[in-house]
Amino acid sequence: MAIAFHLAHPESLAELVAMMKELQADDPWSCRFDERLASNAMDELLRNPSLGRVWTIADGSQTIGYIVMAFDYSLEYRGKGAWIDEFFVRPAHRGRGIGAQALEFFAEQARQLGVTVVHLEVNHGNPALELYRRMGFEEHERYLMTKWVVDKPQPRSGKSLALAGAALQCVA
Repeated sequence: MAIAFHLAHPESLAELVAMMKELQADDPWSCRFDERLASNAMDELLRNPSLGRVWTIADGSQTIGYIVMAFDYSLEYRGKGAWIDEFFVRPAHRGRGIGAQALEFFAEQARQLGVTVVHLEVNHGNPALELYRRMGFEEHERYLMTKWVVDKPQPRSGKSLALAGAALQCVA
């Protein structure tokens, strides 16, 4: 199987947003998916390499997934870090080692970009958890906590709010 990874560019935006929608069916965000907001965020990432990188995953000429690297900085981890912010392989292509190849590729790219540590967040019960463990990711005795520093999205009630000039709805 000839799996290839291609650095995504702004011209890839529509294809990436379509896959983001597919990802939501498997692993929904904590906030309801808003195509316009997701598209704007992805476009900003594609145009600003200081924020991170996005790669599409291809099997021959067919795009079958994508993986997103978002940078951070930590004193605890001694410098520049990266998060696997999103990772998606289309269901028909799962179970064939593509996820492991993508994680190895990601780690090598991270090293080349001066990253010292890679983090990821995974929901309880996600079937990819075992893959992450096999690939060397370690669980911590910590909580992942989030604080909104702009207006907090409303819970599943369906109410909208203004966030950076755009509507966002959050599901609990």
